[in-house]
Amino acid sequence: MRPLRGGPIAVLVALSVAMLAVPASRPAARGAVPEGLGEAPPPAAALHAATAQRGAFDPRALLDRRRGTLRRPARPHEFYFTRAIYSSGWGWNRWAIDYPKADQQFMTIVNRLIEIDASEFENAIRLDDPELRKYPFLYALEVGDIALGPAEIEGLRNYLLAGGFLVIDDFWGSWQWAHFEQQIRRVFPEHPIVDIPLDHPIFNAVYRIDEILQVPAIGNFWGGRTWEQDGYQAHARGIFDEQGRLMVVINWNTDLGDAWEWAERPEYPLKFSTFAVEMGINFIVYAMSH
Repeated sequence: MRPLRGGPIAVLVALSVAMLAVPASRPAARGAVPEGLGEAPPPAAALHAATAQRGAFDPRALLDRRRGTLRRPARPHEFYFTRAIYSSGWGWNRWAIDYPKADQQFMTIVNRLIEIDASEFENAIRLDDPELRKYPFLYALEVGDIALGPAEIEGLRNYLLAGGFLVIDDFWGSWQWAHFEQQIRRVFPEHPIVDIPLDHPIFNAVYRIDEILQVPAIGNFWGGRTWEQDGYQAHARGIFDEQGRLMVVINWNTDLGDAWEWAERPEYPLKFSTFAVEMGINFIVYAMSH
């Protein structure tokens, strides 16, 4: 990682050109998720019809076929934005929300703002994949319905204890928090979840964060609100190891990924997309330097 290319003004410039920089399409990578998997789940009727047509196809079977792992990139890079593929309960591949546009577009901005050789493509991997340790940064979202199996619990725990760094994003309200907390305590029963103070180095790794903003999904912003369910206040919480190293950042009641995905839309507020980019870059630099 090399010195920074710009300050806060550069964030605005990068956001304004992100849409032009992200290619509209590209050949499918080996092991890539099929087109459309990152979209919201289809209506129940459509899903039922598709299931019947495909012979009782279960979307979660994709996990067993190890789809979504970028195993052989065109060339090695200094950094890969790595997304966690995890098992969920009633949700339909919730791990793939905003995928891959948010990942690609955020990496385009990152490459413009800091001197790091980051892959511009998505990189999704299962929690029980032994190659997970190749990537020091891991992103997981929509964890309000996460349902980890024994192999996933072991893989994630070992990854984090070995020096990995996990960013949780985009889950809302007290019910989803209770479910996520129950699941993450299966990974780390011995470590508490605490609020991360604003004077922690992660909030000053590149950009100074003085306030945790609630970043809305674009549809909610159009509807005139920033919250979902009863998640009225955004929080940045964390899990630390015994030496005080921050292993997990938990962004609750906020949606940084949606801001990355729609940063190029002029109607999406610049204050939210700028904040999400600054937080994301701080997370990357912290993960790469700790």
